Amino acid sequence: MHDIDQLKINFEQDQLFLLNVCLAFIMFGISLDLTLEDFKRLVKNPKSAVIGLTSQLILLPILTFGITKIWPMPPSMAMGLIMVASCPGGNISNFAVHLGKGNTALSISLTSFVTMVAVLTTPLTFNIWTSFVPGAADLMQGISVNPITMFKTIAQLILIPLMAGMAIRHYQPNFANRIRKPINMLSLLIFTAMILVALYENLEQMRIYLHLVFFLVLVHNALALLMGYQWAKSWGLPLVDRKAISMETGIQNSGLGLVLIFNFFEGLGGMMLVAAWWGIWDMISGLLLALYWKWRAGKGTLK
Repeated sequence: MHDIDQLKINFEQDQLFLLNVCLAFIMFGISLDLTLEDFKRLVKNPKSAVIGLTSQLILLPILTFGITKIWPMPPSMAMGLIMVASCPGGNISNFAVHLGKGNTALSISLTSFVTMVAVLTTPLTFNIWTSFVPGAADLMQGISVNPITMFKTIAQLILIPLMAGMAIRHYQPNFANRIRKPINMLSLLIFTAMILVALYENLEQMRIYLHLVFFLVLVHNALALLMGYQWAKSWGLPLVDRKAISMETGIQNSGLGLVLIFNFFEGLGGMMLVAAWWGIWDMISGLLLALYWKWRAGKGTLK
């Protein structure tokens, strides 16, 4: 067993509680942007919707598991990659798609739907694919990972805040518009601060082990973005839809992954380092790709 499999990231109970509150707060802020029209668009454009959902919910976990078989890595890191791939898309994808001149409406609709069904898909996907990872069962001995409990936790962290935010948006749209930006900014600042504090308190472990996950996350993220784009292209979707599906496949809500890792896996080092570095890198890669697309769109050379 690799040393990183034995690494436990220190995170106090009060810090964990605040982390959970921050994620719920972030999901509430996101939901203030959502309307029923975001979900209706998926029904009106079933081809793009099905291709996007297939890319994110089916192909991404398969790609991720394939990487864990090809790239030599400790079980905890493989579990971290699968956890990230099991999470819904991150809301930064919507901004990146808009910046890159993609189909923002499709991006928002896919993010909304996958976030809603994450209550079921995240624990189900994670448990299915980790069951094929050699050594994962040994690591999970002594760790209480009950899928039903995980389901309840995700419901509390995602479903309830989303429903509350959407209700406010529906019944009090003016109030929702006034509080949306301040809530989004405040929640992201608090969440980022919490992660930085956790990393700072474990700076020595980061220094020792970060090199193990650095290039792994870069390759995984690049392949996910490329796969989403090529999958949409193979079905003849227009460029704007390809951009949206690429971002939805390559940008994941690693914040949810981190919260689940701290709640259910006792801050297992390999999982935590993968999810933390993914959360930083996919924002960078998503924005760089969006800027590249914007530049190509301005020159009229991307078709």
